[in-house]
Amino acid sequence: MVLISWRLHHEMLGHFWMVPGGIENTQENHTIDEHGRVDMQVGISQLVLKGSMGEFFTKSVNAGYEVAEISLTRNGDLTLESNDHQLEEIAHLASDNSLPMVSMTLSHCTGNLLDSGQNQSTSIEQTRAGLEIADKLGIRCTLHTLGGFNADLYYDDAYNNAVAALQELAPTCERLDVRIAVEFVWSGFLFSPMEMKRFLDDIGSTHVGFYFDPGNMAVFQHPHHWVRIVGDKIFMVHMKDWKGGALNGTWTPLTEGDLDFAAINRELRAIGYDGPMISEVPPDLAPIDQTADAIRKIITM
Repeated sequence: MVLISWRLHHEMLGHFWMVPGGIENTQENHTIDEHGRVDMQVGISQLVLKGSMGEFFTKSVNAGYEVAEISLTRNGDLTLESNDHQLEEIAHLASDNSLPMVSMTLSHCTGNLLDSGQNQSTSIEQTRAGLEIADKLGIRCTLHTLGGFNADLYYDDAYNNAVAALQELAPTCERLDVRIAVEFVWSGFLFSPMEMKRFLDDIGSTHVGFYFDPGNMAVFQHPHHWVRIVGDKIFMVHMKDWKGGALNGTWTPLTEGDLDFAAINRELRAIGYDGPMISEVPPDLAPIDQTADAIRKIITM
């Protein structure tokens, strides 16, 4: 079966619009490798670099990164209280450094999409506000980890709550053309690729998909299986590596752990993914320029 290219339903990589005020930045066309394939982009997440937004952009571009993922947080340079002037300043930082913002982590939520009642409503409203900010910045993908369990929140209820919450958010995503990508994290929720695919199918929106982080599931499973099973619901990719098992493992620099990046890349190519490969490797584990070089090596596998 011929799959629609990732580029066709993630058009922000060819052009991104900034906040009102006339800021517009056109990214250069993707280059083609020796096999005639569209190159993926080398990206970095603000999650791993401390400091101001300006320092993040400067350090990232100097280390050779091509695209950026920024973070919406409770405190800092980008919060729900950021006004249009502050957003425009962030947009200028990206433009001045020729470092397009392709993703934003929704790290500001205090509620819980897995829960019900006020806890869920809070997270829905905070997520909706985050989507509006992403749109103003020209960012077309956001990362969400949904929330967590507690002893009184049963798995089946959490599943149904999360589906309902994301279905409620989907019209906002579609109106703004800003996607939510759900990441698999060690919360005990959606622990298999088949369950993740069913979850996304139950939501039933073209704008709610999966944020693939192979390092997170390498502790328990073979990450490349997730790519084939979840398929073109993959909106974005984080890059981490892991060595060992769940009880005795550790994070490593890219290509120094147990992940089979050649298999991961093969499956990503098979589903038509040619988008960002975003580092989530902290600089105390590997220098950020070394990680950028490692991502370039992985892209060629």
